[in-house]
Amino acid sequence: MFDNVNWYYIFCLAVISCGTIPKGYDEGGFSASVTLPSFKKDFNLNAANWVGDATGLANRSANITSFGVLGASFGALLALVVNDRFGRLRSWQGFVLLWASGIFMQIFSSGIYGLELFARIWGGLGAGGLTVVSPVYLAEVAPARTRGMVVTLNMVALLSLLSLGFFINYGVNKSMAATREQYRIVQCISLIPVGIAFALSMFMSDTPRWLASKDRTEEAMAVLQRLRKTSSSSSSSKNAQAVANEYEEIQEQVRRREQVLAGATTWDVAKEVLSTPRYRERFMLGAFVQVMAQWTGGNGITYYIPQIFQYAGVGGANASLITSGAYGLVKLVFTLVFTWGLVDYFGRRRCFIAGMLLQLVGHIYMSIYMAIFYQGDNKSASDAAIASVFIYAVGWSIGLCNVQALYGTEIYPTRIRAFCYSCNMALHWFCQFAIVRVTPNMFVGLGLSGAFVFWACVTFVGLAIMLVWAPETKGVPMERMDELFDCPWYMRWRAKVDLTQGGVAAARKSVLPDEKEEEAMAPRVEHA
Repeated sequence: MFDNVNWYYIFCLAVISCGTIPKGYDEGGFSASVTLPSFKKDFNLNAANWVGDATGLANRSANITSFGVLGASFGALLALVVNDRFGRLRSWQGFVLLWASGIFMQIFSSGIYGLELFARIWGGLGAGGLTVVSPVYLAEVAPARTRGMVVTLNMVALLSLLSLGFFINYGVNKSMAATREQYRIVQCISLIPVGIAFALSMFMSDTPRWLASKDRTEEAMAVLQRLRKTSSSSSSSKNAQAVANEYEEIQEQVRRREQVLAGATTWDVAKEVLSTPRYRERFMLGAFVQVMAQWTGGNGITYYIPQIFQYAGVGGANASLITSGAYGLVKLVFTLVFTWGLVDYFGRRRCFIAGMLLQLVGHIYMSIYMAIFYQGDNKSASDAAIASVFIYAVGWSIGLCNVQALYGTEIYPTRIRAFCYSCNMALHWFCQFAIVRVTPNMFVGLGLSGAFVFWACVTFVGLAIMLVWAPETKGVPMERMDELFDCPWYMRWRAKVDLTQGGVAAARKSVLPDEKEEEAMAPRVEHA
């Protein structure tokens, strides 16, 4: 029954997808542990000690929660340096060790505020780097026909541990005394699955594409054969021929990339992106989508979801943690629905339009509830507020949660893709740091209702701009994305690519002015 199952390939996917556990557990397990009585006591977060200084308490809580995301921002930039130099696997292992050392410092900081902040940044470096390295590894070992599904395993692992973190907090809050061991257990749990994955990674090889890029051709072929469960001795088989064809495509991609980037430093590519109008506009679009993904609520709501549910009328810390776990499960389910169904059927535009509209509905109702019914006894209004938070979660999951990642890998040509993707990820984490850092201050300075009004306004403006600026990329080959950007930005909503044979021929006859340099450096390779 299992004779045709490639266990080594499944093993590799399972191990590497664990690389997003640190970030997912930080959003669920750690963010909820900050609300535990033991953590509040150890790090002076009890409101009774900050009477008359609500802003001071908000700053202290926000720093502890957000500094891990700040570290992740720099970790994403660090991945740009080490990923190609040391390889996908060694970089992955190095970032795991970096993150784990930060977790150990964090666990044993024992109320030392400065050490806790340093540990959060240090561990965040590893967590952020893993969010870049893990999807690259998965994309490079997956067959083309299943690459999208394979890469989304990262998000499955992230959201699964995010949800589990809330339930673990519920368990220790209900069954353990409020001592340091209570929050330490919560914060160290993620070391177990990631530690096991790290040990198992010692039995893996790097990706065939990275090995081929370093002229380790025999090793690259051997790894590819193992991933596809074939061997040179079965060269007459259809499977072996498919592996040979895939290996030739890898070699061709390596040669073309070398041609495209010949003599170009990172600084050269950066100047080219900023000075070439067509490149600059695409870079700005990718950046704008990242900004919207966070400033429409994003992980600012996720990191403080237990408190938000209490504001919405969920009674008690335990009930809030249970509801928060359900919130994480909703995000997981609808992210799977998006990545394994909606996005390639309905397209990117329909998904982010529907998602942002649902976010807007959730924000509008929460702003009304906080202004009129907060701390009241209107159960119907409270139930509707809780439902609106889940509506927001559905909207974010089918929209901006994943569209921002897809756009970052689709809209850029080969010459600038690596640079722009790394900048996108760094901006992603910087924006997440900013929103996580300021959310408690928004609740104090703007009021609970004002915070949701702010998010509603950002969502409305972002949706209006993206409706006209963001093109539909569904089904468009990456080599032909340029054709979507032929028209003015305000007509991008109706941009299409003729995918008929005639359209292909016409596209090949016309080379866009600012693409001539790349076309000359990397001539198109025709395949039969």
